[in-house]
Amino acid sequence: MKELRVPALSGPLPDERGLAFLLVRRGVPLALAGISFLAAALHAAGRGWWMLAGVGALAAAWPSFLRGQAFLRNRAAIMRQDSLWANALVPLARRLGLEDAWILAFCGYNNERVRQAFAGRRAKRALILLPHCIQMSRCKAGILDDLQACYDCGLCPVGDYMNAALLNRWEGRITNRSHKAYREAREYRPDLVVAVSCTDRLLKGLTKMPEIPCYVIPLILPHGMCVDTDFSVPHLFAAMETLVEARRPPGDVQPLRREGIA
Repeated sequence: MKELRVPALSGPLPDERGLAFLLVRRGVPLALAGISFLAAALHAAGRGWWMLAGVGALAAAWPSFLRGQAFLRNRAAIMRQDSLWANALVPLARRLGLEDAWILAFCGYNNERVRQAFAGRRAKRALILLPHCIQMSRCKAGILDDLQACYDCGLCPVGDYMNAALLNRWEGRITNRSHKAYREAREYRPDLVVAVSCTDRLLKGLTKMPEIPCYVIPLILPHGMCVDTDFSVPHLFAAMETLVEARRPPGDVQPLRREGIA
């Protein structure tokens, strides 16, 4: 068996708070609640309706305060509401030329909450989802079926991911369609998904799989969409090492295997 390359140290997870999304998600309902209660105090006519509007606005803001295990228990409902806010403002952000920045703010907000949720109890069953476009366009290896050729290549992120996955017994899938990635995640039933994709697909994934905690990492697109894309490999390693319970005993190295990787 060839010797596995030991990946470089990953370092800590980057600080992703998604302040722009949090400002809108929490700030707008709280501002509306304040206006409604002020109107109820100043106007006797329709006071009950103003109070009701204020309570409704507070209820809309409340999910943004949930953290940790409370967030995990109510994740599906919380993510459905958060996704409504994110998707509703995408057209406005696109007009302002800030679509990617807005989606990344939503992703950062999500990542921070997932990070807090798994701070005390790491995930035991995690799944990595990677897009096939991280493969070099001139490469002929069939990474959707067999990663043997990528084992000691190292010319694109697939080789780094594969060595780390084998060393740490991580489960991962490389797919070429979003619906296949969703199907893989639902069939595997993980405690946590660590997904890499372009920004619009990350938003779509968080919207379509609200029931599964997802830590998301955006693709880097030096040559445009779907061609020779890249991503921060240390970021992926840091996410797995920080959020997922270690599965590899010290000094234990697994032989190359096909199942569970491609």
